[in-house]
Amino acid sequence: MIDTFSIIYRFYEPDSALCELLIKHSTQVAELSKQFAMRLIDNHVPVDIEFVEEAAMLHDIGILHTDAPGIYCYGTEPYIRHGVLGRAMLDEVGLFRHALVCERHTGTGLSLRDIEDRGLPLPHRDLLPLSIEEKIVCYADKFFSKSHPEAIRSVDITRSKLVKFGEETIARFDEMLAMFGAPDYSRL
Repeated sequence: MIDTFSIIYRFYEPDSALCELLIKHSTQVAELSKQFAMRLIDNHVPVDIEFVEEAAMLHDIGILHTDAPGIYCYGTEPYIRHGVLGRAMLDEVGLFRHALVCERHTGTGLSLRDIEDRGLPLPHRDLLPLSIEEKIVCYADKFFSKSHPEAIRSVDITRSKLVKFGEETIARFDEMLAMFGAPDYSRL
């Protein structure tokens, strides 16, 4: 297992508010991701649970470079780019598989059509989670907000927040809901 904290501390000041928020959020996503992974494993679906936990801890590493002062991010990049920025950061340290999770977790993933139709400042290619592990982290992330780290969202609230991004986004969320189920809030 890789030491995800040493990777985070390579880029983040350990005692900073941003680092603390990133670790809190990432830990929440990792715990829920493990819950979903264990459900699949219990049903004899092969999942690399160690990788899921590592990827969940690193999925938002790119927020450092974004302009989102409400969550202590004072970079220059639009927040929508945090996934591709995180991919570049993890590629730099040789974590290529983890880097793909960064790039593919935004929303329920972003199709080339989403990117072009919305004029997003992202590479013109599909940025959709492909592996089961990528989908688990992407889905678990939707239940938490860095703006309100004390709360976990219900399925209905999570779904309602995604509606504005269109039918493709909702279809992907519903597919993940069917695949992984709702969070067991008593275990978080």
